[in-house]
Amino acid sequence: MTRGGCEESGQAAPLYIAAVAGLLFLALVFFAFGEADVQRNGAQSAADAAALAAAKESRSSLEPDLLAHLADPDYFDSVFNVPYLGVPGNACWKASAFAALNKAGTVRCRQLSGRWGYAVRVRSGKGVSTDIVPGVKGEKAEAEAVAVVEPRCSFTQEPEDTPTPGSSPDEDTDTDTGTDEDPDPGAPTAPVGKVSCDGGEEWVVDPEDSALMPDIADLFSVHLAEN
Repeated sequence: MTRGGCEESGQAAPLYIAAVAGLLFLALVFFAFGEADVQRNGAQSAADAAALAAAKESRSSLEPDLLAHLADPDYFDSVFNVPYLGVPGNACWKASAFAALNKAGTVRCRQLSGRWGYAVRVRSGKGVSTDIVPGVKGEKAEAEAVAVVEPRCSFTQEPEDTPTPGSSPDEDTDTDTGTDEDPDPGAPTAPVGKVSCDGGEEWVVDPEDSALMPDIADLFSVHLAEN
């Protein structure tokens, strides 16, 4: 009985070792794939943050242009009421800066065609460390994200003054003196229109009072989108 028990124990030992080795191998495989998933998730987070940063930077650059055109209703109409492609200039530098903060390696950024926004593709700076799975070691994850800027508001132009009955719209002379009537340079400028936003907020665009302008984030939203 003792001898038989020893033989069974000796036969079981290699099986036990093989089972443990198999479990360790599986654990390493799961670790390799888990590390790859972490790399992919990190790359996607970096791409999302970089695309949003570029779009927000582009949105911020519109603010001085709006303030410079407070007396131009046509400009406001082109910004709020028709597809607007953004201000001149490229905000991809902001995408690169945010990607670096997220430890991303290669960064490719471009402005979208036909809409206001940016597409960013990043590659992780660190590759998979284990070589337990053939062809995986050193591989770097890649991810892409798109962020767009869209208006929260619409613009309604102030209607032109209606001429009084019996007068001509083109009449611009003083009937008493017969001389041209010059506008009073000190007279206040009338509002050019109204910007109506989601939620009921309104902004009367008054060239004489730039302080009335809401925060640019209240006028335009930035969000991730499909490419």
